[in-house]
Formats: sequence, C-alpha cells, structure tokens
Amino acid sequence: MVRKHFLKNMYIADPHAHVFNGKLYIYPSHDYEAGIPEDDLGSHFAMKDYHVFSLENIDDEITDHGKALDVDDIPWAGRQLWDCDVAEKDGKYYMYFPLKDKTDIFRLGIAISDKPEGPFKPLPTPMDGSYSIDPAVFKDDDGKHYMYFGGIWGGQLQRYRNNKAIECGQQPADNEPALCAKVAVMSDDMLNFGEEPKDLVILDENGNPMLAGDNDRRFFEASWMHKYKGKYYFSYSTGDTHKICYATGDNPYGPFTYQGVILNPVIGWTTHHSIVEYKGKWYLFFHDSEISGKTWLRSARVADLNHLPDGSIETITVEYDK
Repeated sequence: MVRKHFLKNMYIADPHAHVFNGKLYIYPSHDYEAGIPEDDLGSHFAMKDYHVFSLENIDDEITDHGKALDVDDIPWAGRQLWDCDVAEKDGKYYMYFPLKDKTDIFRLGIAISDKPEGPFKPLPTPMDGSYSIDPAVFKDDDGKHYMYFGGIWGGQLQRYRNNKAIECGQQPADNEPALCAKVAVMSDDMLNFGEEPKDLVILDENGNPMLAGDNDRRFFEASWMHKYKGKYYFSYSTGDTHKICYATGDNPYGPFTYQGVILNPVIGWTTHHSIVEYKGKWYLFFHDSEISGKTWLRSARVADLNHLPDGSIETITVEYDK
C-alpha cells in the first residue's frame, strides 16, 4: 500500500526514518525554490536547512519539530545542505550531513543533540577524510555503527579512488567495474571513521562486480542498510534509470549480490529512500515530485514494504493519476 504525502505546505525529500524511544523520526532534506537552473551536477538542489519530523502511528498527521540545523550555523559551510542521517549512542544523537565547503567540495559534517528532534549543534570542521554525499548510518546487533555513503555526478564520487582525490575525476568505462558506495565502521566516539572506508561491491548473478554500463542495476547514490532475519540488505538508487534496487550479503561489508528492484521510477528525476521496521511492520520511505511537478521540489511519502517468504522484497509501483 502506497500512502499519502506527509506534507503539502513544505517540500521535503530523501527521508531517512529511524525509531528512537519508541517513536518514529524522519530526517529529510528541505527543498525550496532557489531559482537556479537545472544541471547534471544538481546545482538546483540548493537546500540550506533541516527540519525533523515524527509520527506516533504511520497514518497520523506528521509533527514538525521545527528547524534542527541551518547552513548559516556551520562554520565551514559553502552551499548545498543535502540529505542527512541520524544515529544514537549513549543518549546522544549524531546528525551526519553532506555539505560543500568553501572550495565547493562535498564533505561530511556532524552535528550533535541530546534529543532526537534536535536542535543539533554542528562541529567546527567536517569529518577527517570524508568526501561525497548521502551518509546513512546502520547500527548492527552488536552495537557497532557503520556509515555508508557516496554518490556520482553531482555527488563527486567519481573524483576519488582509494579515498584519495584524483586528477581527472572521470567515471569508469562501461565495460569496467562500476564505482562503489563506501562503507566504514564508526569510531567509538561517533566523530570519525574507525577505519579507511572500503568499497561496497555489488555482484551480478554470476558473481562478477557490477559494470559501470549496467545503468539499470549499478550503484549511483542513496545508500541504505537494513537487516532482516540475519541477512544484510543494501539498497540504493540507480540514478539516471530512477530505480531503488537492493542486494544482499552476510555481513555489513559485503560483498552483496544483486537481487532486484524495490521501487520502480516515480515522478521526478531523483529517487531516495529509507527502510524501517515500526510496530511490527516494515515501511519504505521515499519521495516524488507529484505535488510540485518540479524535480527539485519533492514531497515525502511512505509505502508498506513486504519481505516475501524467500527473503526477497516485493517490488513497489506508485500508481499516478493519468
């Protein structure tokens, strides 16, 4: 079941959902009309603050807890405060966010709060060794936290190899292995990577790394991790083919084997999601541009997510009015 949009008076996208203290919290980006022409680098996505939202029940009216962080409060800020994620440890809440610094390079920043709804206070500098976009933090059963991140094109992932900036910044050829999302366990204090980020490799049905030219299945951006019956499910956006796909593995690092499509293309160019269990049911949070008709003004919504008996995920298709 695909449910209604949460808001019609504010544009929110990239909804990352978590359960904290028995309540469902949603951490989206906040779209607005910046008047910037569209381009392949996403310059028209000029977001500059975050609001935090919560739900007691999935069909309730959503609660807006107000502004949680503003770009003007971040000392190292340049522009474009894209999607964020939040993790909890020892009663502290850590918001991880991508933001271009004053040299127009995406870094990952951290802001901290005593409450899941914020407000969040940013640290004065970005995370050491961080780059690209789309941080998502997964807490495993043993209490360890893992960050997944990265996005190509405007997300700048193509500018790096082995966590180092490269001169040309080109994507691989179509017959070469695709660029990978990155994964790293977090340090005990949640303020740094606990190791050098590693490639999260997605394998095809033959056990070979996904190729860059496999646009229908290769990683583009929007990492998410959830765990179901002992299996790790890595889900992501394919970008220019506008799907949310998933792959499964036996540990947080993978390798992961491609399994299929979770969400077929929606209205709008981007697609970005999260998956969460709440009160015994699983949900897919995502966005589309149905309300605005503009790909940079997106609205978040939710659908029931169904794990089938064999562990696969039933594909969701949004039916729009003609």
